[in-house]
Order: sequence, then C-alpha cells, then structure tokens
Amino acid sequence: MSTTTKRLACAVALAMTFLSRRAPAQVTAAAGYVPPDDKPSVKVGVTIFTDYTYQSDPKGKDANGNEIDPNSFNLSRAYVNVTGQLHHLISYRVTTDVTRETGSGSSLNGSLTVRLKYAFGQFNMDDWLPGGSWIRLGLQQTPYIDYAEGIYRYRFQGPIFVDREGFITSSDFGLSGHVSFPSNFGDVHVGFYNGDGYAKSEANDQKAVQARVSVRPAPRVAIAKGLRLTGFYDADHYASDQKRERFIGNLTFEHEYVNAGFDYLNAKDRSALASPEVTGEGYSIWATPKTPVGLEALLRYDSLKPNKDVDARKKRFIGGIAYWFNPAKGLSTALLADYEKVDYDTKLNKPDERRYALHLLVNF
Repeated sequence: MSTTTKRLACAVALAMTFLSRRAPAQVTAAAGYVPPDDKPSVKVGVTIFTDYTYQSDPKGKDANGNEIDPNSFNLSRAYVNVTGQLHHLISYRVTTDVTRETGSGSSLNGSLTVRLKYAFGQFNMDDWLPGGSWIRLGLQQTPYIDYAEGIYRYRFQGPIFVDREGFITSSDFGLSGHVSFPSNFGDVHVGFYNGDGYAKSEANDQKAVQARVSVRPAPRVAIAKGLRLTGFYDADHYASDQKRERFIGNLTFEHEYVNAGFDYLNAKDRSALASPEVTGEGYSIWATPKTPVGLEALLRYDSLKPNKDVDARKKRFIGGIAYWFNPAKGLSTALLADYEKVDYDTKLNKPDERRYALHLLVNF
C-alpha cells in the first residue's frame, strides 16, 4: 500500500470516529403524546322516560259520561341513540324517538310511532380549537334546550319552562357551530335552522338564527366555578314582516349538594299580518338540593304572562323527591315522586290543573 493510500485510510478512519462521537441520540416521541384514534366506531344507547300519572283536576269523563279522575301509565320518551365516528375528525349521531299518533282517520291513531329526533354529521375541530369545538349539519340539537337540560337533569319529569310553553324547540334541521373557550371559561353555539322544529317540515322561506353564549366567571375558584351566565337569542319569522323572536337570560349554579337556576324569557310574536305583535314574558326558578346517598328534592316555580298587555298569568309549581341510583359509569337511573299544580288567572279562561306522578328515568 502506498504512503498516500495509507494517509487517506487513516484520515477516513479518524473522520468516522469523530462523526460517531458527535452523532445525536435517537429521537423518540414526546412523553404523554397519544395519537388520535382514527378507527371507525359505533355505539348504541337507550334513554327511557316512563311514568304513572294521576290527575285530580280538571276532571274527565268516561265513555258513559261519568265524571272521573284521569290516570294512566305513559311512555314519554324512548330514544335509541346510535353514535360513533368514521375518523377522529368526523363523527355522527342518529336518534329515534316515539310519539303518540293522533291523526284522525289513521289506522295508527292512538299508537306509539317512531320518528327521528336527531340525525347529523359532525366535523370535530379539536385539532385546532379547544376541545369540544365542532360544526354540525343535519337534524340536531338547538343551542339552548340541550344545554339547559344538562344542568337541570329533570327532563324526565317534564320539559324546561321555555320548551314546555312552546316558545322554542329542542331539535331542528340546520347547520351549527360550537366553540369552547380556553380554560373552561364557557362556550358559544350558533346555528342556522328551518325554525319550525323536528316535528314539522319547513313552512316558509324564512330561517331562524339562534345563538347561545355561556360564561363561567370564575372557573378556577372552588365554589364559584359552578356559576354560569347565559344569553340566548332566536331571530325568526312566521313569514316576511311577521316576527317570531325570543330572548332568554339564564343564571345557573352547580354544586355537589345543589343545582339551581333562573330563566327569564321575553318573546315577540306576530302570527298573522292582520294581528298585532304580542309580547310574552315570564320566568322560571328551580333548585335540586342533593344528598350524598342519592336522595334529591325537586323544587320549581314557573310564571308566564302570555301577553304583557293583559294582566293575566299562568303559574306552575312542581315539588318532588327523587332517588338517583349509583350504577356503573355512563348509566343514569332515577325514580321521582312529584306533585304538579298549574293555576290560570281568570282572564286566561282555563281550568286549573293538579297532577301526582311517579317517574322513572333509564339512560345508558
């Protein structure tokens, strides 16, 4: 081997030794990182509301014209929920519900029939925005009722105030978006809907714009973190120049030993061009004191003035005792015994109502 070749071999060997000493350590994934799960999935769940209700007022009449106290076993909700994802960015929900068929002349008159309550696709934006941010298209929850029921928890007794009085609907056909605020400070949900609800087809060329903004003023303060302030607005029309508008202000508080809330409603309606605009207003206040053993009380008072220009109110009181069972995670089962009374001022020309009921919730 020539002297030049030997010198070249020695130079290469030295260079390799130098580079091997300077080579960086193997790079590994950051600790705690979990890649998104993109496997398609499907889950099936069930929600059941059933009850026995006895009505002492107003009285009814049987087939022979005898005065009776109406009473019956009922099924007010039977959801079959199918949820899942096609990709971590794309998820879906399909929910069927039951309703009592009341169409005159139908062979199904009086039967329980199945209908769709929800059927939507969802584009998840958690990769770019705070968790729980998304866009939905299809038959879906409207911004307010689903949110409020998650805090109230007693929908199986009956709808919340604004739903029970028929001012807004819980589900509709449309497009909506939801964004969560950082650090659990709240969220905003805005939607563009038909406006007539899931039980009806679109009746006109008008669309409803609905928006809810909820804020937690102090999400990191021990007790105050359960406080939320909410504003909701629904702008719609029965037809051009016929306003259907709702504003709701909501204050809620959640704690280990009590949930409580207050709703204020202002509603403007002009259902026909020949009719004047009517403004209704009302409020609902409720509380559900809790115990560590699953026993809870339900206390609620609603007051509605259907027309602010007429001095007449509809007033509802609900009182009950519930037991929430403690099943496996993801399941909710509760039994509620309650009393409900509804009083109408004379100008409303309706009979007062008195009901006693036993309600059962099953959800999984």
